[in-house]
Amino acid sequence: MVTTMTDVNILQESHDFSEIILSSDVFINYIEIKKQVQQNSEAQSMLRHFSGLKEQYEEVQRFGKYHPDFRKITSEVREYKRKVDTHPLIAEYKASEKELESMLNEVSAIIAHSVSTEIKVPTGNPFFDQSSGCAGGCGSGGSCGCG
Repeated sequence: MVTTMTDVNILQESHDFSEIILSSDVFINYIEIKKQVQQNSEAQSMLRHFSGLKEQYEEVQRFGKYHPDFRKITSEVREYKRKVDTHPLIAEYKASEKELESMLNEVSAIIAHSVSTEIKVPTGNPFFDQSSGCAGGCGSGGSCGCG
């Protein structure tokens, strides 16, 4: 493989750009909150319990409404998920995760469209998917609205 100065420059700029993202307030906030969640015994206990419930739920889903515990497990999972989602630290973590995802989606779209406006960037976010001319239909099984 032949490496040119252009390749080296692109790699260096990619590295520099990743350093900018890693030093951003959004990323630093995400990492700090993630550590807090990992160190919080109450949050970890809730997440472990929810993980166990999810395993039961997946087992029940194999048989659907014909499983004898379908309603009980489904209801229990929904109620406990609400409890987990409203835990202050977990809610803050999810918000920071969403903010980081949004930033990375925006960066991906900017990079892709700087190469070509024809590049479709599936972000899972209707705001970005609409602005890129694709409403999530191409790879999501829906009807394609791309131009």
